[in-house]
Amino acid sequence: MGATWAGDSHQLPDLPLDAAIIFAPVGELVPAALRAVRKGGVVVCGGIHMSDIPTFPYALLWGERQLRSVANLTRKDGENFLGLISKVAIDTHIERYPLHAANQALRDLKEGRLQGAAVLEMAGTAD
Repeated sequence: MGATWAGDSHQLPDLPLDAAIIFAPVGELVPAALRAVRKGGVVVCGGIHMSDIPTFPYALLWGERQLRSVANLTRKDGENFLGLISKVAIDTHIERYPLHAANQALRDLKEGRLQGAAVLEMAGTAD
């Protein structure tokens, strides 16, 4: 289905994830998912009900991690969605900038010259 990692809720992936989705209605999974995502990552609570989320340290949210909920989503909705995205060609558009051109990327974004997303590349990371 395109997932880069799936595992037991008490396991951490080898590398931080961009995003994690929780379908189980178990609030204690939220801090675990926040531990699994990178700075700037997103945790999505994908059910219409969830037990209370326990207290967790701010450090798990720090670094611009995001916690989102989804209204009116059932398990069947999630299964249908995952089945659909595996059949649809998703065409993403990126504009690559070397790290030293970050200010130019911001100017292009501000002035509407980007189609898609700006990606800053570190030296030696280009495909």
